[in-house]
Amino acid sequence: MKYLDCRRMKNKDMEKGNEIKTVVPALRFPEFQNTEGWKEYILGDFLLEQPRYGINAPAVPFQAKLPTYIRITDISENGCFLPSPKVSVNQGSISDFYLKIGDIVFARTGASVGKCYKYKEKDGKLVFAGFLIKVSPDQTRLSSNFLFQFTFTQQYWKWIDLTSTRSGQPGINSKELASMELYLPVKDEQQKIADCLSSLDELIEATAQKVEALKEHKKGLMQRLFPAEGKNVPDLRFPEFRGTSAWEEKKLGNVVEIKGRIGFRGYTTKDIVEQGKGAISLSPTNITENGNLNFDKSTYISWEKYNESPEIQLQKGHIVLVKTGSSYGKSALVKELPAKTTVNPQIVVLKPEEGVNKYFISVLISHPMIQKQIKCAVVGGAIPTLSQESISKFDVLYPKKTSYKPSEQEKIADCLSSLDELIEATSRKVEILKEHKKGLMQQLFPKI
Repeated sequence: MKYLDCRRMKNKDMEKGNEIKTVVPALRFPEFQNTEGWKEYILGDFLLEQPRYGINAPAVPFQAKLPTYIRITDISENGCFLPSPKVSVNQGSISDFYLKIGDIVFARTGASVGKCYKYKEKDGKLVFAGFLIKVSPDQTRLSSNFLFQFTFTQQYWKWIDLTSTRSGQPGINSKELASMELYLPVKDEQQKIADCLSSLDELIEATAQKVEALKEHKKGLMQRLFPAEGKNVPDLRFPEFRGTSAWEEKKLGNVVEIKGRIGFRGYTTKDIVEQGKGAISLSPTNITENGNLNFDKSTYISWEKYNESPEIQLQKGHIVLVKTGSSYGKSALVKELPAKTTVNPQIVVLKPEEGVNKYFISVLISHPMIQKQIKCAVVGGAIPTLSQESISKFDVLYPKKTSYKPSEQEKIADCLSSLDELIEATSRKVEILKEHKKGLMQQLFPKI
C-alpha cells in the first residue's frame, strides 16, 4: 500500500501545481463538449485494493457441485467467458478468489498477455486462476465498464507491448498494472461512453449468437436431409419426394472428376511473384473452417507455372479438398475468384460431372458420412495423406433421378445454400458492427 500511497501523493502534488496533463478526444457527447479535458492518473489510485493474483490450483473436470474455474484460455479475444470445455477447481480455501460484480481479470503472461474479462453475473460463480490478475475499481470514481472498454484501445495495447516486453519474462505483474497511466474524464462522461460501447457489445454478441444458431440449424437440417448411417432414405424429404425411390450408392469418382498435381510437383521460391503479378496458388490456409475461401493472404506464382497444369486451374463450381497435412479433409466450394487460381500439391480439385449439382456435392464432402471415410483412408505418420485413388472410391448416397423439376439434389442444395447466404450476411453484420465500434472508440478515447 506504501507504493500506491506514493503515487497518490504524486498525483495530488501535480494537481496542486497545475502540472497535470489533460487531453480531449475527437468526439464528445453534447453535454461534455465544453467541459474540462481528460486528466492523467494512475490506475492504482482508483482501485479498492492492490491488484491480486488468482489461485494456483489445477483444473479438474467440471462438476456442478464445485466452483467453475476461469483461466486465460477461457477468455475470448473480445473479452467473453468462453470455456472449452468448462472446468472446475477443487481447492479448500477459495472464498477470496470468487469474482464479484465490477471485477476485471487481466491475463498476465504468455501470448495472451493483456487480454481481459469483466465479470458478468450471467456467467455464474467464477474462481479466477493464478495466471490472471484481478482488478476491483472503486466505482464511485472509475466505471468498471469504462475501464474494460479502455482495454481495447491503442493506448492500452501500446502499454501492454512496452511493459510485457521489458520484463525479464514476457508478461505483466500486479505492481506494473497498478502503475499504468491512463486518462480519465469525469465519472458521468465515463459512464456515458461505457454505456454507448457496451450497448454495441450487446448487439455484436446477439448478432454473433444468431450466426451460431443458424449454423446449428443448418447442421441439424443436413443430418435429416441426408440418409443417416445404415439407411438409404433421409428422415426429412420435400413433399414431392416422399415415398419415392431410395437413394442409390455410388462412388465419389462417378459423380466428380478428381484432379491434382502429380506427386508433390509444386513450386519453388523462384516461381513466387509479387501479389497481382501472376496467378494465385491456393493452399489449405485459404480454406476457412466454415467451408469458404479467404484470399487475404495468398501466394502468387508465375504465369508459366500456372499454365504448366491446366487441369487444376480453378473455375466457379469446382470444389477444393485438402488431401494432406494437419487440415486434411477440409473443403470449400469455389464461388468467386479474385484472380486466376490454381492449387498447390496439398489440394485436389473436384469437378462435378454434368447434371450433378455443385453445391450438393460440396455439402456431401463436408457431411459426416464422407468425413468418416476420409479419416479411415488417411495414411502416413507425421504427414497424414489421402490418395486421389482412395478419394475416388468413397461411397456416397445419391438421390435417384425423377421427373420432378427441380430434382431432389437441387431442392436440398437450394435449401442449404439459402441458409449459407443468411449465415454469411449475418456474419458480415457482425464484422461491420465490430468495425463501427473500433472507429467509434478511436474518436471517443483521446489519441495519446
